[in-house]
Formats: sequence, structure tokens, C-alpha cells
Amino acid sequence: MAHEPRLMRSLRALLHHHRTAALATLQPAGDGTPATPFVSFVPYAIDTAHSQLVLHLSGLAAHTQQLQAQPLASLLVTAAEPEDGAVHALERVTLQVRAHTPERDSPQWQAARTAYLARFVDVAFMMELDDFRLVCLQPLSGRHVAGFGAARDVTAEELHQLLSRPDC
Repeated sequence: MAHEPRLMRSLRALLHHHRTAALATLQPAGDGTPATPFVSFVPYAIDTAHSQLVLHLSGLAAHTQQLQAQPLASLLVTAAEPEDGAVHALERVTLQVRAHTPERDSPQWQAARTAYLARFVDVAFMMELDDFRLVCLQPLSGRHVAGFGAARDVTAEELHQLLSRPDC
């Protein structure tokens, strides 16, 4: 295996070890009002076969409907907040993503389902509920902050590499 720079190893660990994120979608405008940002909390899994993140969302949820109307979104994954001490230098990554819903029982849906249930075994029953669906997030770019003075842009190709193999 080729050498992986320290910041890439750190970002791989951040994405693979954490299971929740803040999802930012766009609430559509109506009657002359501008679209507004909408942020929600989501658990996520990683489908290494397709280098993407996987959400399991209710069709009734506002963010699901917003992703259907506008598939571009942003996802924030952050290190856990310490009980004491500074929080300003917490490691975090903001991903710009494109959402899509794979066709139920397709190979991509099966891979997404397998990835999600491997991470969240306790929600297998929810896969059978009619109003829930798997939503896949394909990373387009990112901004990784590894601490003070350690912020950088991350390309889609770098994110593809990070997501395509598990953290070691």
C-alpha cells in the first residue's frame, strides 16, 4: 500500500469512526420567498463498494423531500466534543454531496443496505417500512479542518479513495 499522508489518515478515521452528521439541505422557496437552509441530524454508513455515504430516511422527513427537490447538499462530520477544554480546534469535515435514491433491490441498493445494516444492526426492521428509503450521498468536494492552521480542500478523487476502503 502506498504511503498515506497524516491528514488523509486523520480524515479517513474521522469519516469511518463516526456514525452521525449534520445534513444541510435547501428548503424550497415559495410565493416569492427565498430558499432557506435546513439542517438535520442523520446517522450515516459508508458503502465502500461505491465510495459513498448512505442514509436511511423517512419519506415524511423534511430533509428527504428537500433532497428530492434539490439533490445538492452538505454534510458535516465532526470529532466528539471533549467534556472539558477547547472546542475551536475540533477536527471536522464539510462535504458537498449529490444525493440519489437507488432503485429498491438494485445492486447499488443492496450494497447500500448491506453497508447500513453492518453499521446499524438494530434498525433492520426499519428496512421493511414502506415510507423509508436509502439515500446515497456522492461526495463532490470537501473542506477538512484538522485543527488550528490545518484546514484544506479535499477533492472528489481524494474522497473517493478515502471512502473506498475501510479505516485501518
